Amino acid sequence: MLTIYRRHRKDCKHRGKGRKYRNCNCAIWVQGSLAGESIRESLDLFGWEKAQEKVRDWEADGRKQVASHTESRLTIEECRMKFLSDLRARKLSESTVYKYELLFRQLESFTLKYRIEFLDQLVVENLGVFRSEWIDGPCSSLKKLERLRAFFHFAQQRKWVIENPANGLKAPKVPLRHTMPFTREEMIRILAALDVYAETAGITYAQRLRTFVLLLRYSGMRIGDTVQCAESRITEDRLFLYTQKTGVPVYCVLPSFVIEALNATPRSAKGFYFWSGTSKLHGSIGKWQARVKRLCEIAKVSKGHAHRFRDTFAVELLLAGVPIERVSVLLGHQSIRVTERHYAPWTRSRQEQLECDLKRAWSEDPVAIAQIQGTRQVHGKAETIN
Repeated sequence: MLTIYRRHRKDCKHRGKGRKYRNCNCAIWVQGSLAGESIRESLDLFGWEKAQEKVRDWEADGRKQVASHTESRLTIEECRMKFLSDLRARKLSESTVYKYELLFRQLESFTLKYRIEFLDQLVVENLGVFRSEWIDGPCSSLKKLERLRAFFHFAQQRKWVIENPANGLKAPKVPLRHTMPFTREEMIRILAALDVYAETAGITYAQRLRTFVLLLRYSGMRIGDTVQCAESRITEDRLFLYTQKTGVPVYCVLPSFVIEALNATPRSAKGFYFWSGTSKLHGSIGKWQARVKRLCEIAKVSKGHAHRFRDTFAVELLLAGVPIERVSVLLGHQSIRVTERHYAPWTRSRQEQLECDLKRAWSEDPVAIAQIQGTRQVHGKAETIN
């Protein structure tokens, strides 16, 4: 007969309650004898019902079920290294690889805590416990779940696991992020605050920060792309943004004062405006994020951060009547639906078209026409009486 129980970790606050206590996330073990064989081992599970189901299957067969691929089991560390090597071979950006490295660091802490070594031990129930320990917001959790699914999809294609357990986790509900562009008055205050910033950071740093802010505002680039912007991407007044899947390059025309600021800005290294070209990119991004945040604090602009310059770029174009399809291309969105989700309320041309459609509809509506004529007649009689 087999008995399942919780094997409490040393740091489990319920450890003193013994094996019978179930309401914690400690690993479930099995002990007993089956077909004359003594068994005492981990079930690689945290869910009580799944553990009971697994043990019942063993007892029904009269033997312990062993996966056919046991001999070729890979450790999580081996799979991690192979996956990261593939990411770099695909020439993905260092910032993208870094995000996966952060995920694996958290996964490593989890697996050490629960004594999980092999990849096939990370079943749906275990991943559910892993996710329950995240402290991220809905949007960050969604992105992290997408990376987890990508990792297991990679493993599934190589037959390291039978199925993708991360697909069993439902995506979190992400509320629509409200676009927060800077107002024109806020932009003036931010640029004016550079004088105060120069008093503590120095004129050179203030000059570089001014150029950085202007490039963020008038290019619509993300902060990572702005930090690693190279001189080679500037041709006269045009900034190369990216190459579309069709092979067509996309350029952004910069105002003359932005080009002048770029030309006058001291370089961080040969060929780069804001980055050495050799240091870790995420470290440089963090420094520039802190500088932008400090500048917004001096300008007394609440919730100021670098991405709001990108929002300002998009919203100002839409308010100027630029079609949202073209704005989507400049922003580098994979689909216009992404642009619509965040910026459709600011599309001036669509609102104007909507108002024209409504006016035309009311002018052709019989009830509306009768009401208008009746109102005119009433007003006409009133004028006659007076």
